Amino acid sequence: TDEIMQQEIRPLVAVDIIEQLHRQFAILSGGRGKDGAPIITFPEFAGFSDIPDEDFLNVVTYLTSIPSLEAASIGFIIIIDRRRDKWSAVKASLTRIAGAFPGNLQLVFVLRPSRFIQRTIADIGIKLYRDDFKMKVPIIMLNSVSDLHGYIDKSQLTRELGGTLEYGHSQWIHHRTAIENFAMTVKTTAQMLQTFGTDLAETELPNDVQCTEELLSAHTDHHSKLKDELKLAVKQGATLLTCIREPVTRSANSKLSPDELENVATVERLLAQLDETEKAFDQFWTKHHLKLEQCLQLRHFEHDFREVKLALDNLMEAQAGFADIGDSVTRVEHLLREQKQLEEKGQEPLEKAQSLALHGEQLIQNNHYAVDSIRPKCVELRRICDDFTNETKKKYDILGKSLELHKQLDKASQWCEAGIYLLASQAVDKCQSQEGAETALVEIEKFLVTAKEHQLSNPKEFYNQFDMILTPEIKANAQRILQKLEDVQEMFDKRQVSLKKLAAKQTRPVQPVAPHPESSPKRASPKITRPAGEQVYSSGIKVYWQQGCLQVGSYRFLGLRGNLRPSGQMPNPSPSVHIINELIETERVYVEELQSIIEGYASEMDNPNLVHLIPSALQNKKEILFGNLPEIYEFHNRHVACALGIFLKEIENCIENPELLARCFLKRKEDLQIYEKYCQNKPRSEALWRQCGDSIFFQECQRKLDHKLSLDAYLLKPVQRITKYQLLLKEMLKCSKNSEGTAELEEALATVLDIIKSVNDSMHQIAITGYEGDVSELGKLLMQGSFNVWTDHKKGHNKVKDLARFKPMQRHLFLYTKMLLFCKKREENTDGHEKTASYSFKNSLKMSTVGITENVKGDNKKFEIWYNGREEVYIIQASSVELKNTWISEIRKVLTGQLEACR
Repeated sequence: TDEIMQQEIRPLVAVDIIEQLHRQFAILSGGRGKDGAPIITFPEFAGFSDIPDEDFLNVVTYLTSIPSLEAASIGFIIIIDRRRDKWSAVKASLTRIAGAFPGNLQLVFVLRPSRFIQRTIADIGIKLYRDDFKMKVPIIMLNSVSDLHGYIDKSQLTRELGGTLEYGHSQWIHHRTAIENFAMTVKTTAQMLQTFGTDLAETELPNDVQCTEELLSAHTDHHSKLKDELKLAVKQGATLLTCIREPVTRSANSKLSPDELENVATVERLLAQLDETEKAFDQFWTKHHLKLEQCLQLRHFEHDFREVKLALDNLMEAQAGFADIGDSVTRVEHLLREQKQLEEKGQEPLEKAQSLALHGEQLIQNNHYAVDSIRPKCVELRRICDDFTNETKKKYDILGKSLELHKQLDKASQWCEAGIYLLASQAVDKCQSQEGAETALVEIEKFLVTAKEHQLSNPKEFYNQFDMILTPEIKANAQRILQKLEDVQEMFDKRQVSLKKLAAKQTRPVQPVAPHPESSPKRASPKITRPAGEQVYSSGIKVYWQQGCLQVGSYRFLGLRGNLRPSGQMPNPSPSVHIINELIETERVYVEELQSIIEGYASEMDNPNLVHLIPSALQNKKEILFGNLPEIYEFHNRHVACALGIFLKEIENCIENPELLARCFLKRKEDLQIYEKYCQNKPRSEALWRQCGDSIFFQECQRKLDHKLSLDAYLLKPVQRITKYQLLLKEMLKCSKNSEGTAELEEALATVLDIIKSVNDSMHQIAITGYEGDVSELGKLLMQGSFNVWTDHKKGHNKVKDLARFKPMQRHLFLYTKMLLFCKKREENTDGHEKTASYSFKNSLKMSTVGITENVKGDNKKFEIWYNGREEVYIIQASSVELKNTWISEIRKVLTGQLEACR
């Protein structure tokens, strides 16, 4: 252990007495006596007597502190050189040394004055005053340096004393100052490292990522600075060591004095201490730095865990909200789609959770100090992921069984309806003959063969199979359908009995029964005979005659305007009756739904009591969400109001005059254009709904209205309605072929189809992106569709041409009266919902500068559109010949119209 480092009271150092040392009244040359005693020389110094006691004591004390304890314990040899001085100076020197020398003395050599008189006086004086000096060591008076050489080897004496020892006082002071500065640097550095280590040990680890990062950065910076200080200290020590050894390095014959060797040992000892201190500090820093890095890893892990846990909790909460198992096939299919969307939405947080759990396990494997905190979180993440996966599988199983159940129920119900319709449609007159009765029996027997495919024949087995999803409502519906099956079977049994009797005996025919629209209730005609009362089956099916009309379940048929013999057979119904009735009933329901949306949702957005529930993203955006729905409602409200009066009578007459229904649509041709405006706004409405659909406001409105479906399902009603008109008109047209009103029905259907096409085209048009002009200036949009397109150029571009032969471009074309646009179709997912198409603009051709070639050799689905005298040729391939011909026809009309305009 270095004594310089361990002394609590700071000893004298060269810099403290630098001026006194430079006066050179005492030196430690580095020489040694024969027994290794250090030699302190007092050279000739004229003002020795004038040196203050304090300065003398400091210098002598400092010099005696330099040799090692081992050398100092031998005792110091003092050489007093007073060859040019007087006896008085010798006496003064001995007296001062005897009274103030702090070290252990071994010998005192005095080089007496060289002048004869002073030498004689000195000899006498030393004999007289020896005891006064109070020295316990011999005082040897020497006449010359030659005498001194007899006691001390010349190699241990400086040149001033006739020796060969190299000594430079300034260099000696420089070395002593450098060594002591280095020792202080080592001490200071060690203290800084110790202080920093204490600070690190006492530092509390932060609880968040930012503070941990800041602490790690601060400690790392401080560590780097201390390492720089250590490097500088080591460099300083190495330089000092080189300086001390410089004489030996310069000359191989040179040797270091014992004091210089001690200096070398001191510096080497300090360097070794620095090295040990640095190693201990590096070990401590490595552990501390690792702990800080692990702390930062932990804080990141905890932060990510909180985020992932929140996402998983929301996911589980959303999944828990899927408690409905559906009450119809449509509803279950919708729920399955929603479950699929939730599953897709959950993939990202589930993957993050699994990745985070894996990361946590890696931290544990790397011996992280916070294993007890990390492991439970990893277990929790995996548990939630497994719970979601298992619950999702369970949901799919339940919904799958629910879908199977409702499909079976629907099939059974449809079978019952088909059976009732068969019974009701068997002509009465044909069944009166033996042949007719047998034919009817065959029809019934064929139909009953299909019973096994559609009936729920074993109720007990049915309940056991679907016990897990049978809610009271579903169970009641199933029981109703099972009962209905029994009732229909009973009806068939009775009909078979009746027909078998007719087949066994000949009965006179009856007048044919023609379908007739139901009229308002009147008193019964006395000419009509019918069974008394009505028969009601336990399933709720009613079979009875009323006002000449046979009612079987939901089917209604009119009897003859004359006597009818009741025989259990039912007249043929007119399909037009069903279509007209369905139109009126569905129209009433449709308007009621529109009214509920406007009053229950749109108007409530202005209710001051509910304003606080409306999300900020929905503020002042009612027109975007609902579009022109109020305008559609007003139109249909008047329409229904009319229908309740005159229009209802017109529809009743439509059974015999279908053209009246067609005229209704033709009269409303312009009014129905409001549907195009509604559909154009639908993408904006859906985007806003996806953003705000989960708000409490809509949930509260839905609860008040007691709607089973959310608002977005009702906002689809106008789109579905215009499609419904198309289907009803198509059915009417099927029932009225080759009749008087067929042309008007076809025109009405074309009107509705044109509206649907216009809506469809406009929906595609608003999805065009990248076109710098205004599409509204391009004229009417005539056609749009997707094609394979090749390009051919008359000038150059051979590579493009060759490539084009083999690899077509997929392009979506928009034909306007003034322009033909080429776009690239792109499909993008929007917030986990169904893909939406957009059309990226690529090229355009002015219709005033193009020509067409209607047939391309080798493919009857191709045609050409060329530009500037076939400088640019676009080969278009349609998906079918019919589509190609339709496009050519429209393009020809445009070009012909342009030519006529020029003429």
